[in-house]
Amino acid sequence: MSVEPDTANHPGLLAAVRGPQDVKRMSTEQLGILAAEIRDFLVAKVSRTGGHIGPNLGVVELTLALHRVFDSPRDRLLFDTGHQAYVHKILTGRQDGFDRLRQRDGLSGYPSQAESEHDLIENSHASTALSYADGLAKAYALRGESRAVAAVVGDGALTGGMCWEALNNIATAGNPLVIVVNDNGRSYSPTIGGLADHLSTLRLNPSYERVLDTVREALGSTPLVGRPMYEVLHAVKRGIKDAVAPQAMFEDLGIKYVGPVDGHDIVAVEGALRAAKNFGGPVIVHAVTRKGYGYRPAEEDEADCLHGPGGAFNVETGQLVAAPTVKWTHVFADELVAIADERPDVVGITAAMAEPTGIAKLARKYPERTYDVGIAEQHAATSAAGLALGGLHPVVAVYATFLNRAFDQVLLDVAMHKLPVTFVLDRAGITGPDGPSHYGMWDMSVFGVVPGLRIAAPRDAATLREELREAVAVNDGPTIVRFPTGAVAADLPALRRVGPRVDVLAESARTDVLLVAVGSFAGLGVQVAGRVAEQGYGVTVVDPRWVRPAPAELVELAAGHRLVVTVEDGVRVGGVGDALAQAMRDADVEVPVKDLGVPADWHPHGTRAQILADLGLTAQDVARDVTGWISRLDVDAADTEDALASEPVGSVVTPREAPAPK
Repeated sequence: MSVEPDTANHPGLLAAVRGPQDVKRMSTEQLGILAAEIRDFLVAKVSRTGGHIGPNLGVVELTLALHRVFDSPRDRLLFDTGHQAYVHKILTGRQDGFDRLRQRDGLSGYPSQAESEHDLIENSHASTALSYADGLAKAYALRGESRAVAAVVGDGALTGGMCWEALNNIATAGNPLVIVVNDNGRSYSPTIGGLADHLSTLRLNPSYERVLDTVREALGSTPLVGRPMYEVLHAVKRGIKDAVAPQAMFEDLGIKYVGPVDGHDIVAVEGALRAAKNFGGPVIVHAVTRKGYGYRPAEEDEADCLHGPGGAFNVETGQLVAAPTVKWTHVFADELVAIADERPDVVGITAAMAEPTGIAKLARKYPERTYDVGIAEQHAATSAAGLALGGLHPVVAVYATFLNRAFDQVLLDVAMHKLPVTFVLDRAGITGPDGPSHYGMWDMSVFGVVPGLRIAAPRDAATLREELREAVAVNDGPTIVRFPTGAVAADLPALRRVGPRVDVLAESARTDVLLVAVGSFAGLGVQVAGRVAEQGYGVTVVDPRWVRPAPAELVELAAGHRLVVTVEDGVRVGGVGDALAQAMRDADVEVPVKDLGVPADWHPHGTRAQILADLGLTAQDVARDVTGWISRLDVDAADTEDALASEPVGSVVTPREAPAPK
């Protein structure tokens, strides 16, 4: 494929596509040309912004066929996961938005209800679409609405338990529902030929199904001969099917199967989808595609077919434009391998994210000690519990946003048994361009309630290495080590350590404010201290290192200051600030606490810096807040002194008469 940077600006068929109806009017020849134009458009646009290029190059023909067969938005098209919906966005009138894909005020990298009536579900976690589809199909059946539902599911998503729970219910309900399995991970070729096409059509012919039902009923009435005879006939029928298509697994569930079809043959895919739509019950259409199809750098990228370059890339080579940096993930991967060299009991687990989480480096050196369980975080957690029960120390590496799925397993399967399992959460906090479903901002609140679980938040590469080692040294309960996305900040050495856990990063002769800076906000805390010092106040900046439960050393330090301020990149509700305030109340430390963090809300996509600025989590904003709070304490103290001085000797100022707090 030859891609010119300005292809997207050339006149052609794509320029005339403003909605699905435009695609429906095209000839087969025109559709082939349009598919090529869409690939040129995707590469030209995504190369400037970053995004999920590989998956979308693989679903061009599939998405074209979907929009020719179904009538979106009346018919509902669901994408699981949503990162394969770029072509869908192009065909539903959003071409102009791709110049700002995944950028502030630009297109989301996932389906978005705010963008288009053609988008319905925004949750971009895998393995969920079939459950949405099951509910939608049931709702339309109950309401008497003739509306089709089609869900596009990647073969990777089928490793998630929710898919199989949904399939079981979909088969039982029997409602019209088309499930498209976008299989870009299978090595076998799609079955091609007249016999396969004939059998696929035959299986979806209602009259054929009625004949089978009649035969089953007739033979079933003959007790000794009938049922065995039907089973033999049915076995022969299915044996013929098995010879041309691997449908047995799905049809055993009670769901009709069509395929495999060549996912890059628009005519073949459209024919299969049309037959499935007209069948009147649940059908799986198995489409075999190639991730990165038609773009040489993606096809030659054996690791992940340019799945999701994090930034702009060179169109000719597929290489990122930005200079490489040392990322948090790299530091973790290196240190985990070093620990594994020393400790044969350390094993690694990931959930279909070996390369992105760094576990792949351990797998390359110790493949027998590394497990990729697929998109199954719940299973990963409980399997880790089993490994721990067997005398090993598992390190489970997932994105922070995905561990939410396994809360029950962490709570009851791991923590209740006091098992030594370390969960390493990559992309914690506000991650930026991927939007609210991918923000890893819930973990310190959600998992902070788990008894016996300890959470570490390293501030730099040195503390990541140190805290990872401390985590795997824990043998009486689970641990979490969390860190953000992107490049690691320069190491920030501590001035001293209070007790075994709390690092002091800055201090003053005055002890006005204790600023508790969590994880990657440590550098921000030091900057704030300098700004507040210019106003005449002293700030002690500490990094608690292990943030949950609240360290006792923090409570002791808090007692020696006039104001405590916490700043964290997790949600405020139930966060580190909340936990510290509770610990202070329990210890009768009556120093006021102000907590700064992320509001529990759905924050839009943008860069991490933009979003933190919107939330007031910059050095300038925090310094202004801290200065305002401590200065008000001075004013309140002065007002109280004035009130006391104005009272007659021997009188008592009651709480009712005391000045109200400002």
